[in-house]
Amino acid sequence: MATLPEPSPLPDSLPEPVPSGLPVAGELRASNADRERVAAALHEAAAEGRIDLDELDGRLAQVYAARTYAELQPLTRDLPAARAEFVPAPPQSHGVTLPPSKSAVAIMSGFKRSGRWTVPRKFECLAFWGGGTVDLREAVFTEGTVTIRAVAIMAGIDVIVPENATVQVTGLGIMGGFDDRASGPGDPGAPVIVVTGLAFWAGVGVKRRPTKAEAERRRLERKRLKAEKRAHDELTD
Repeated sequence: MATLPEPSPLPDSLPEPVPSGLPVAGELRASNADRERVAAALHEAAAEGRIDLDELDGRLAQVYAARTYAELQPLTRDLPAARAEFVPAPPQSHGVTLPPSKSAVAIMSGFKRSGRWTVPRKFECLAFWGGGTVDLREAVFTEGTVTIRAVAIMAGIDVIVPENATVQVTGLGIMGGFDDRASGPGDPGAPVIVVTGLAFWAGVGVKRRPTKAEAERRRLERKRLKAEKRAHDELTD
């Protein structure tokens, strides 16, 4: 009678099951570090003549528009394996996070909330004969929706929001105004920021801005692309 082969031994540890409803690897959000690594691989490939400058420009545009790993992976798939293999970068530490701040007041003076501070569900600020800035680009959101209530009397308050946030501006202006040009939908899963309050003989400005690191990265990338195009034009003249 034939004997059945013995089953293969199980490994010492098995991967944890993926909870239902969570995104698969390709659907996970890419970080700035992930995009930079792909961009560096493309620049190296262009320097070796594997892709031309026009194709480099096109792929870089896709790199910086990519939001998930699945969008980044095809951009280096036809390059040598050493640089084509895309592995997400490990999470990076962002340094010290400031404690929650629930309010700010400036009377004939100014206030500023910026950096990695923790935003509460509701933040209230007042400026009288002064000014203030509430910068949310690097802030830590503990709630999906936060409300910034700004009261400006003969003063000015600027609220700077992340580029990917959903923003609603509902404030009232009396001989003043609330700038609502930043209102609009954001990315799925991004925070919802409601800016409300009162501007009397004053103004409350709401602006979408990239982080300082992202703005600097874009500036350097534009500078690098201009230099490469200039070098290419000189070679073809």
